[in-house]
Amino acid sequence: MTTLRLIDLFAGAGGMTQGFTETGLYSVAQAVEWDRAAAATYAANHGADHVHVGDITKWREAADIPEVDVVIGGPPCQGFSALGKQDVQDARNRLWREYALTIRASQPKYFVLENVTQFLTSPQFRSLRRWTHRGGPLSDYAVHPFILNAADFGAFQSRRRAVVIGRRRDLPRVAMPEGDWTDQHRTVRQAFEGIESSVSQIELPSRKQRFAGAELAGVYTSEDLHVTRRYEKISTDRFAEIPLGGNRFDLPDHLKARCWIEHTTGAADVMGRLRWDRPSVTIRTEFFKPEKGRYLHPVEDRAITHFEAAVLQGFPRSYRWMGSKVQIAKQIGNAVPVQLSTALARHIAALPR
Repeated sequence: MTTLRLIDLFAGAGGMTQGFTETGLYSVAQAVEWDRAAAATYAANHGADHVHVGDITKWREAADIPEVDVVIGGPPCQGFSALGKQDVQDARNRLWREYALTIRASQPKYFVLENVTQFLTSPQFRSLRRWTHRGGPLSDYAVHPFILNAADFGAFQSRRRAVVIGRRRDLPRVAMPEGDWTDQHRTVRQAFEGIESSVSQIELPSRKQRFAGAELAGVYTSEDLHVTRRYEKISTDRFAEIPLGGNRFDLPDHLKARCWIEHTTGAADVMGRLRWDRPSVTIRTEFFKPEKGRYLHPVEDRAITHFEAAVLQGFPRSYRWMGSKVQIAKQIGNAVPVQLSTALARHIAALPR
């Protein structure tokens, strides 16, 4: 089978590129990422020769954008994410236009746009659809929106995402991708197999490397990321009281924050333990803070480590990372689960061209 060429926009640490290229069916012509640390992680794993580090608008206006078979990417979603302020004027909401204009320039047969589920009810998606109508900038394309759960495709976490697959209008309609793991989700226990539960290391090793004109921390192996935090006594006392599968509701009153005492419903994942026999909850950028969600280790009195979070996102244990702990956490939380990316890659490759 002929190798398909792709462009990865808003590439982050490379979760989508990893999923597509590990099928052996794709090669990356160009990738774009504005965050230097994320781009450095991408380059450490997929090569620096095709990565543009910086503003996508400047890249699009200056670059000689090649024609490719597929465009992939997930424009930033903070402007309409359920976890954000849902500010319709957020400048990041307009980045879908850069994605669309790149499609117009590169003329792919298909494109894949991944985002939060709220994207499908946003003004941005309505605008994208209008662009595909007769006379619009993308009138040669039709779009097919789906809501998919990464766990159905073999990911170790339950993560519902909007996936929009676009096709050239001269190609047949795109069917909804079907996961092979719908009735047999993979679990946290399977993900953590072989990972040492006891962790005492707090800081990452002291390493530096220059990338794109700046000195960054790294390169780190995934195992290097198996580090914990320095917790206050109130935190460790709380962790010790939370049983298997438990959460903040299991705490005695003297260990509860005032707001937890006053609010006895909702937010059941806060200070919750992951369950061995289920997929994890969605891994977000602050997974290292148990007060942000169900991010406590199933049995250890700590939050999951960066290494464990990366594994739950489907990154190979051989993956390498650049940046500080906070920067790497952001890269992990913003990534598309690799198993979902792989499934989408195979789905696209099997379509008529």
